[in-house]
This record gives sequence, C-alpha cells and structure tokens, in this order.
Amino acid sequence: MATSTKIDPMHQFEVQTIWEGFSLGGQQIAFTNSALWMCVTVVVLWAFMLGGMKQQVVPGRWQMLVESFTGFVNSMLTQNIGKEGKKYLPYVFSLFMFILFANLLGLLPLGLVGIHPFTFTSHFTVTGILAILSFSIVLIVGFWRHGLHFFSLFVPHGTPLWLIWLIPVIEFVSFMVRPFSLGLRLFVAMTAGHVLLKVLAGFVINSGNAGMIYGLGIGIPSFVLMIGISALEVLVAGIQAYVFALLTSLYINDAEHLH
Repeated sequence: MATSTKIDPMHQFEVQTIWEGFSLGGQQIAFTNSALWMCVTVVVLWAFMLGGMKQQVVPGRWQMLVESFTGFVNSMLTQNIGKEGKKYLPYVFSLFMFILFANLLGLLPLGLVGIHPFTFTSHFTVTGILAILSFSIVLIVGFWRHGLHFFSLFVPHGTPLWLIWLIPVIEFVSFMVRPFSLGLRLFVAMTAGHVLLKVLAGFVINSGNAGMIYGLGIGIPSFVLMIGISALEVLVAGIQAYVFALLTSLYINDAEHLH
C-alpha cells in the first residue's frame, strides 16, 4: 500500500533553539539555528578572504577570485557614487559578500549527509536589520555632510511652487519606505525559491511512494524541474546580493550629493 509523506514547505524556515543561553532583562537570549548559520557564514567568508589575500606577485586563482569580487564592488561604487565611493568599499563589499555567502550556503544539499542548512536571509528580521543598517549609514552621512540642508533631498530641483506642499511629502514617504523595500525584496526572493524547491521535493517523494506510474509521470519531471530551479536559485542568490549592494550604493549617493 502506497503511503503519502506530508512535507511542510514552511518547516525549513522555523527558528529552533540550539542552546537556551541566558536571561537578560527578563528576555531569554538563546542560540538558534539562525545564529549558528550566521556564524558559519562569517567563518566560511573569513576563510575565503584569508585564502585569497596572500598578495602574491603572480596571483593564483583564489587570489584572482577575491580580487575580482573586490574590483567588481569597487567599480559599482565608483559608477554610482564617484571617487567618494572608495571609502564605503569595506562596508558595501562586506554586505555584498555576507549576503551572497548566506544565500549560497542555504542552497547546499547538505541534507544528504544529515546537515540541514538554514537560509537566514529568508527571514525579514535579518534582512530588515541589514536594510536598517544601510539606511542608518545614509542618514549619518547625509546629516554629517550637509546638516539640515539634507532635507532638501525631499524637494527635487525644479519643483513647481504650486506643488511645493505635496512633492516633499511624497519624497519623504518614498525615502522612509526604502529600508522596508530593501529588506523585503531579499526576504521574498529567498523565501519563494526555497518554498518552491520544497514543494517539488514533496512531489518527487510522494509520487515515488505512490507507484511507478506516478513516479514516471510526476516524480521525474518534478526532479528535472528541481535541478533547473536550483540552478536558477544560485543565480538569484547572486543577483539579490548585487541588488542589495547596488541599492545601498545608490542611497549613499543621495546622501553624498543630494540628487
């Protein structure tokens, strides 16, 4: 008799406590699977950068890869901010690489060896904090460089006098929505892809349990589709890291030049 295995596509996003931790101010500070994979991401990223910073006269492939990533982010900042963008390279580069590695580690098929990776960028609490951090830098830079003149950002050049009461309100709302949309974009993209992969995995397992006909008719096409979507998710992982870094650089450019 064929059995059906219930697969919950949302279970993979459940934050689980690994260590109870301690209580601080009446709040329990626990170490979770999300925190664990943040640490794993930092360690893997640190090892990647350490291996590529040997500064050899004739760079090896690893060093060339690290230098390519650095040059890519530096070029993006130069194009969007100008010569002032170089001072933001450490932050934007770290942001880009952290998100990229987090996204890619969450896609590794480590479940085959009993390890279940956790994609913490699929949680809005994480992507929201990263967005707020970038937004805070924009505010600090804007007020540090321009003082109260920073508010002129909400009155675009050439605004008609008869719209002076409306345009600043629209610009202000649009400005304040930036951190929300920045964090939401990454969160939605990573969540949607993982849910789809989990649903397809359920099709493969249940159709295989249902018999040969279902396995051939549903299971194999679902498995092939999983491979294609997995490849697409790798591309999405890189694109989302790039978009997050790109928008951060554009927002910093507004703070630098008040465009």
